[in-house]
Amino acid sequence: MKVQPYLMFDGRCEEAIGFYREAIGAQLVRLMRFKDNPKPQPSGGDSNSGCGSTQPEKVMHASFRIGETEIMASDGRCEGRPKFEGISLTISAADVPAAERMFNALAAGGQVQMPMTKTFFSPRFGMVADRFGVSWMFIVAQ
Repeated sequence: MKVQPYLMFDGRCEEAIGFYREAIGAQLVRLMRFKDNPKPQPSGGDSNSGCGSTQPEKVMHASFRIGETEIMASDGRCEGRPKFEGISLTISAADVPAAERMFNALAAGGQVQMPMTKTFFSPRFGMVADRFGVSWMFIVAQ
């Protein structure tokens, strides 16, 4: 058994995956659009159908890999109001330069919550919310 994060980008999924590919080397595993669904979606969509027929190019389901971890994602309902609260994705970086490079890339257009700094438990630790509102923590093992 494994637990995987599933992120709902509310209409910005493809943009987010492209950002993660460039910023931290994410690799796209799978991407399915609403138009790829063999079952027709109700006209205009309903409250549970996501973007459906109203935005067929939007992402129904995607997965991407960061290191050894696979993250799943979707455009969800495409309301343009993604919320990522109460959870952070943590990257255990191989070394300080790698941690700082990825941290700075995700901070572009985002908000630094705790600058990368030496702590009693790590040579570098920091927290940032990226431009999509996803919270990330970076840690380098001692």
